[in-house]
This record gives sequence, structure tokens and C-alpha cells, in this order.
Amino acid sequence: QVQLVESGGGLVQPGGSLRLSCAASGFTFSRYAMSWYRQAPGKERELVARISSTEIITYIGGSVKGRFTISRDNAKDMVFLQMNSLKPEDTAVYYCAALGPAVNYWGQGTQVTVSS
Repeated sequence: QVQLVESGGGLVQPGGSLRLSCAASGFTFSRYAMSWYRQAPGKERELVARISSTEIITYIGGSVKGRFTISRDNAKDMVFLQMNSLKPEDTAVYYCAALGPAVNYWGQGTQVTVSS
């Protein structure tokens, strides 16, 4: 039974910070690159960040570069997204994903709202 469970979302003021967590189970976590996507109302799903299985390669989307950081702990089967200097346009549902060559696993999402 594959599960990806996000947590850490909530309401934060502009300029604030949040740390999202994703707990994985039911598959060989260490073999998968892990990603964070987000989808805001009326917008397409957007890749926010990605980290390779070995932690050697990371990708940060241009809209969040310099503000967000992705990390993982393979011993705990968890991946994190540290979000700093949050802006209202960061408001979205954030999804954790395990992307493999054959199958992709998705979490249920966690809401992040940036508003004053």
C-alpha cells in the first residue's frame, strides 16, 4: 500500500516561512527522485522542486529559486520543502510526488495560504 502523506501547510503572512514534510511508505523510497508540485486556483500544476534519490542533483523552479529548499532523509523515508520569504503567489495546494520510470505516486496535498 503506497502512501505519501504531506503535512506542515497552513496560513502564513507574506515574508514568513513554512516547512512541509512528506512521509512515504509502501515502496522503496530510496530508489525514487522526489518532487514537490503545487497547484493554485485557476493555474496549471507546477513543478516546484525535485531531488534525486542520491541527493546529488536538485532542481528548484525559477519562481521559487533562492527562497525554497528541498531535502530528503532516506533513513526516515521523508522529503521536505523549506519555504522562506513566502509571497501571496505561493498560495496553492502542495503535493509530494515519487516519480519513477514506470509509475508515479502522489500525496493528497497540503494547503499553503500566504495572506496578510
